[in-house]
Amino acid sequence: MITLASDFGTPYPAAMKGVILQESDARLVDVAHDFPRQDVRTAAFWLREVLPYFPPAVHLVVVDPGVGTDRAAVVVRAGDHALVGPDNGVLLPAARRLASEDGDIEVFEIDLGDPASSTFHGRDVFAPAAALVHEAGIESVETREEFSSVAEWVDLTFPEPTEEDGRAVGEILVVDGFGNAITNVPGRVLDGHYGGTVGVNGESAPVEPTYAAVETGQRLVTVGSHGSVELAVNRGRGEDAFGIGVGDAVSLDLD
Repeated sequence: MITLASDFGTPYPAAMKGVILQESDARLVDVAHDFPRQDVRTAAFWLREVLPYFPPAVHLVVVDPGVGTDRAAVVVRAGDHALVGPDNGVLLPAARRLASEDGDIEVFEIDLGDPASSTFHGRDVFAPAAALVHEAGIESVETREEFSSVAEWVDLTFPEPTEEDGRAVGEILVVDGFGNAITNVPGRVLDGHYGGTVGVNGESAPVEPTYAAVETGQRLVTVGSHGSVELAVNRGRGEDAFGIGVGDAVSLDLD
């Protein structure tokens, strides 16, 4: 299996699939091609949350604002998975989650010669590399001349929240398609608060386990499927109701 994810929209992913199918008999599965354009961090978040649900696979990821520059193209080997994409950090959060318990990952730079285009490495570099990794086998990457092991690469980590004196302070990492504002605050901070309220940046909001536990249009604080606190509205958009967006600070008063 080869999964594909990008910020390309359409029709560019079709060209990547065509290249792969010329070189491979892999089953192709689309993860998403509507990631926010050139937003490496948001793509990294969703890949971290989605890719662990796949069986061992090659994951082709192209969110690449540095295309055509001297940024490297890499394969990241993580447990039974391999991720192929630009060396801009987009692969790393997912790779760490896909790796074995010790969290070890290995990174290899890709050298397939000069690409035909300086603006479409998804087609000319990453797709051929993904097909090659699939056909050669993830475990054989280090033996191929097209890949060379590297000791340094661009990393990407998410900010850590702070918790003290009945308060958790974090950040909005992403807003999903429903308008739910997803924080980096772990959901466990809401334990014991369901059915009650917490302060969100100084304003009270109910804490409930489901969106429908409050009236349509009402705000709530809950825990999403990703295990983090999110600010939401039943059949509405939490980002608007709470007046908050990606990168904004969020303070939860829990006492």
